[in-house]
Amino acid sequence: MAALTSVWKSTAVTLEMIKWEHSIFALPFALTGAVLAAGGWPPARVLLLIVVCMVSARSAAMAFNRLVDAKLDAANPRTKMRAIPAGALGSGFVAAFVAVSAAVFLVAAAMLNRLTLELAPVALGVVLAYSYMKRVTRWSHLVLGLALGIAPSAAWIAVRGGLDARIVVLTGAVLLWVAGFDVLYACQDFEHDRKAGLFSIPQAFGMEKAFLLARTMHFASVLLLGSLIRLFGLGAVAWSGLAAVAALLVYEHSIVSPKDLRRMNTAFFTLNGVIAVVFFLAFAGDVLLRR
Repeated sequence: MAALTSVWKSTAVTLEMIKWEHSIFALPFALTGAVLAAGGWPPARVLLLIVVCMVSARSAAMAFNRLVDAKLDAANPRTKMRAIPAGALGSGFVAAFVAVSAAVFLVAAAMLNRLTLELAPVALGVVLAYSYMKRVTRWSHLVLGLALGIAPSAAWIAVRGGLDARIVVLTGAVLLWVAGFDVLYACQDFEHDRKAGLFSIPQAFGMEKAFLLARTMHFASVLLLGSLIRLFGLGAVAWSGLAAVAALLVYEHSIVSPKDLRRMNTAFFTLNGVIAVVFFLAFAGDVLLRR
């Protein structure tokens, strides 16, 4: 019984570490890419493998981030209670979790088609590289955006075995959406990043300009989603969804400001999860309703 309790506790802590529930940020965009590629639902086997690839790659990236940032997290009051600095998980266990997650991702990619296998190490490199970016560039937010943004293009390749320039527009939209909200989130660590010598847009340009850049990124993201609708000939359902996404982004920016970050968790976690789901229901729904 004690062993079972220990396993359950470790599992719960691990799931908390990788924030598994936040897979909702990227998964709806990958599924939309798959639906656009197939002109409807792709075969169940392909759909399942796409989900496995998404969850395993994201799990590897999140655990890797916690591993390489353990000392930084310990020095930051906001993050010092994360699993490794708090002593809830050991570095060896987390490293093994990264290795297993990466292996699952590579095997699942190999089961899709040749191109997904060939590109899998590149995708894995991108999602893992983000963890080092704030040590070298203020534009690390864009790398995180790319890590999530490649999801719809990867899903397209999984279904079609090749890439279409139209789906890259969705990659660009997701890249800017994620980068924008990551800029806002980084404002919480403005003072810590300066003291620790880490790079971010808030650290480099100040809070006011960081908020302006985040708004600009989100505005550009909405414009790209409008272009996506036109490129794929989508209709009223997609346009309505885009209007809802734009409204949610406006609301997100209205509840936080450079002088008031108290509702950042609502803006970052809750609203962005809702945005991802609304996007999927509208854009993928438009395709599915036209079949």
